[in-house]
Amino acid sequence: MISGFRNALFAAAVSGLAITTGQPSMAAGNHQHPTENGTAEKPLAIVRQSTDLPAPVHRKGPETVTVNLETVEVTGAVADGTTYHYWTFNRKVPGPFVRVRVGDTVKVELTNVSDSSERHSVDFHAVTGPGGGAVATDAAPGETRGFSFKAAKPGLYVYHCAVPLAAQHIANGMYGLILVEREEGLPLVDREFYVMQGELYTEEAFGTKGKLTASTEKLLDEQPEYYVFNGADKALTNENALRAKAGETVRIYFGVGGPNKTSSFHVIGEIFDRVYDLASVTSSPLTDVQTITVPPGGASVVDLTLDVPGEYTLVDHALSRAARGLVGKLIVEGDERSDIFTAAPAGNEHSSHDAHMSDHMSE
Repeated sequence: MISGFRNALFAAAVSGLAITTGQPSMAAGNHQHPTENGTAEKPLAIVRQSTDLPAPVHRKGPETVTVNLETVEVTGAVADGTTYHYWTFNRKVPGPFVRVRVGDTVKVELTNVSDSSERHSVDFHAVTGPGGGAVATDAAPGETRGFSFKAAKPGLYVYHCAVPLAAQHIANGMYGLILVEREEGLPLVDREFYVMQGELYTEEAFGTKGKLTASTEKLLDEQPEYYVFNGADKALTNENALRAKAGETVRIYFGVGGPNKTSSFHVIGEIFDRVYDLASVTSSPLTDVQTITVPPGGASVVDLTLDVPGEYTLVDHALSRAARGLVGKLIVEGDERSDIFTAAPAGNEHSSHDAHMSDHMSE
């Protein structure tokens, strides 16, 4: 009975889409796309590097900024030996980090590539206007649509696809961040990183090898198999780890695509010097914070100072999610600081709980 209701709910959403667009939705996404968009044998690397973001905006007045987005459906690597049919902005998860200044006019041009199986759009939370631009950019495969808006309010905002079932498009990877810089900007730091959290809902259990299948049932139940940073299982580890040097200041622009789960973002072994809570960059930041709460469709900006070299682990402190892929690494190089931290000799039974946790997550 419950299953039937959920299926009816999904069918109603798809039916509504067909009425508004005149075309059916191919929700499964199991279509044939060009080999350059990835195959099960040679999947694309869909992980957006944490360093892939523009530099701060240093200019006096507003300008017109053009944002070009392509909505592309690809076969990407979830983990070693595991693939998934992602729906993306510009072939990566998350989509590109957009950076503008308050007062700018932002011209958005969205092209839904011709081999897509779905209509796609983009809703910018930084927009004041109908649907955040979603109505204006609702594009069938092969179409290009667009709109412009005034970036009126500073902040860090999520954007995402809003074609019904919007949760499905978001879960498949269609989300990103736009930063509207305040006039004077934020205090400068040595390094900036771009990190977003999301969920994957698959028929197959976590850890299954091969090509995974999207599960509408689990999506509506809000029961993901994978929790991910930047699109994939343990994506921000090994060669994709965040890297910095001791003594540097670091800023993380953190957002939650979701579509369903709130994050309790935490860096094991560090304390956030400043937190722009809920990404309000016009409010006074919180100071000396251990863990932040970020809802789906929300964001935050955190600054920290790296005093001690070593490996630090990025997690959602709903720590069961680490066992389903939600782990990142921040690797800090530099001289030891015994005045701040000294590790106990090997074999000491009184080792740190978080150190044990960090070691376990890196396995």
